[in-house]
Amino acid sequence: MAQATNQDGGTYTVVVFRGSTAKPLRFSFSKKLLRTLLTCVGILVVADLLVVSHYVVRTGEVWELSAFRSEAMSAREQTAAFTTAIDDLKKRIGAMNEVNQRLRVMLGIEVPKSGDMVNGRGGEEVPLLEGGTMPSLSGNVNVGPASSGSSKDGGEGGSNQHSAANVDESKNHLEAVAAVKDGLEWLSKATTAQERILSELSEAAEQRSSRWASTPSIWPVKGWVTSGFGPRVSPFTEKPAWHDGLDIGAAPNTPVRAPAQGRVTSVGYDPKLGNMVRLDHGSGVETLYGHLAKALVKEGQRVDRGDVIALVGSSGLSTGPHLHYMVKLNGQALDPTKYILE
Repeated sequence: MAQATNQDGGTYTVVVFRGSTAKPLRFSFSKKLLRTLLTCVGILVVADLLVVSHYVVRTGEVWELSAFRSEAMSAREQTAAFTTAIDDLKKRIGAMNEVNQRLRVMLGIEVPKSGDMVNGRGGEEVPLLEGGTMPSLSGNVNVGPASSGSSKDGGEGGSNQHSAANVDESKNHLEAVAAVKDGLEWLSKATTAQERILSELSEAAEQRSSRWASTPSIWPVKGWVTSGFGPRVSPFTEKPAWHDGLDIGAAPNTPVRAPAQGRVTSVGYDPKLGNMVRLDHGSGVETLYGHLAKALVKEGQRVDRGDVIALVGSSGLSTGPHLHYMVKLNGQALDPTKYILE
């Protein structure tokens, strides 16, 4: 049993009773010493609290920095993937540009120039950004954690060093995002340019295809030419005359075929040409078929190349079974053999 007593003179005495027979123990402490001890204990407690709070704060910063670095690493991987994809698209667009250039020359949209891609030079010529520059995404964009100013374990270096690291991380990340943004803007402009070029190519190809489909490029009947286009001696007057078509000899009722797609504009009878059919092929091109035995089409009917439109005969002013075949361009008779390719 212990008992503390306060004695006069500024001291404290602690008496320890150890039993009924043992002599009690007495310990005396001055008030000044006791206050000093209590002050030291208080200082130690406060110091411990400060250390613990500092440790908690630093641990939170370490976790925050670790999470930020993890996000930065993920952003770097994503940026690298975007960069690779954009570079690949740039190469493919460059190849498309070269193909488009060749097609534009082949379709007659552009005239080949010396030294251009069609003549063996070129490479990856791609649309530029405003100002004549093209974004470069193939360089190494550093979005990883900064090494200077931070410790190996992430728990030393002070708040200023953590702030500097965060600033560097943010700066690198913003640079990477800006590079990807520039690349996407370039791709958008390149895509728009490709759409315009492809539209032009499609229109030119469609026009060329339509023009080809409307060109009277095959013989309308199987036979032999009995009288060509141009000057001749008339078989009726035996005088020089101008023949505005081809006379193609063939057996009676031989099928007459349309040499190109078109629309039947006239089916009738002419005193000289006899039974006749006229086709409009568009672009100012017309064909006429005379001395027919019978027409097999009607006015307004659409025909394709190779369709049977009539039968060979000898109607009108004729010396025997044959087809009088004419080609006109804007009303002017032309030599049909200039159009025939087969």
